[in-house]
Amino acid sequence: MLPKDRPKKPPVSKKFFVLAKAPTLPLAIAPAPDPSPGQTAAFSFLQKLGDELGSGPLNLPCFPDVVPRVRQALADPRSTSDDIVRIAGTEPRLAARILQTANSAVFNPSGSAFSDLRHAVTRLGHHLVQSVTMAFALQQLRAEPSLRPVAKQLNTLWEKSIAVASICQVIADRLRVPSDKVFLTGLLHGIGYFYVMVRAGERGSGIDLDGGFVSFVAERHPAIGRAVMEKWGFEVVMCEAVGQQHDYQRKPKRAADITDVLIASVILADALLERQGDLTRCAGVNAFAALGFREDELNAILRHTELVLESLRDALGR
Repeated sequence: MLPKDRPKKPPVSKKFFVLAKAPTLPLAIAPAPDPSPGQTAAFSFLQKLGDELGSGPLNLPCFPDVVPRVRQALADPRSTSDDIVRIAGTEPRLAARILQTANSAVFNPSGSAFSDLRHAVTRLGHHLVQSVTMAFALQQLRAEPSLRPVAKQLNTLWEKSIAVASICQVIADRLRVPSDKVFLTGLLHGIGYFYVMVRAGERGSGIDLDGGFVSFVAERHPAIGRAVMEKWGFEVVMCEAVGQQHDYQRKPKRAADITDVLIASVILADALLERQGDLTRCAGVNAFAALGFREDELNAILRHTELVLESLRDALGR
């Protein structure tokens, strides 16, 4: 059962959220204990993708070219807002999305309108610009005609990704730690699932997109996700969080950390979107003990998320 009385809040270090580092782990995909033919094919396919990620470049042929350029500029400490604006401005649809997000109610509660891309970039900050850029890229892939066979899976993942990102932001705000990086981590929590589905949807993949394949990937996508994020050069602490999001028995070495926030947010998003708010799965998950929220606080987080989801869809795209 979840605690009814408020436990002593664990010390949550802002520095730990910003600067924590984690070792790169070898990519390992666990086989199904009693595999069906579909699960055996899925295991072989994920192993193949894992080998590719370990030895070569990221293979996403439909991915917008502007996205890695924005990522590189944001990761370069010498880059200025003008550099980001110059690169984003080469793709009018991305520039329009950044402006729309900066003017949205969820990211601009003051209502001060921005019509200039430079001011919008400055207002959002680097991590939220990354969030908008990655959201733009994922939307472009979802709209790709060649990926229609996996359109249902990609659309379902997008809805969950928005919910997870929103819950991550709410939890970070309640813990009084920087929320932009946590929001981005939540938005990308399913990037491994996304990557696998995009590759499986390619012509000639030989994959039968049945329930066995989808369920197998749903359980094992975090390892692929971590590898994809490492390829893109995201901070190690974010890569670790994505890779360990299913480790329900994990205990942080010190205070609650970004991985705890992500683990809890994924479970809460499932409760909101698929379980009518049922919090049963929260019991026994160490991340909730580390974060120290009562059951009524978790219910409040779900209610808040339900209220802001529509605005978040408007801000990031549907």
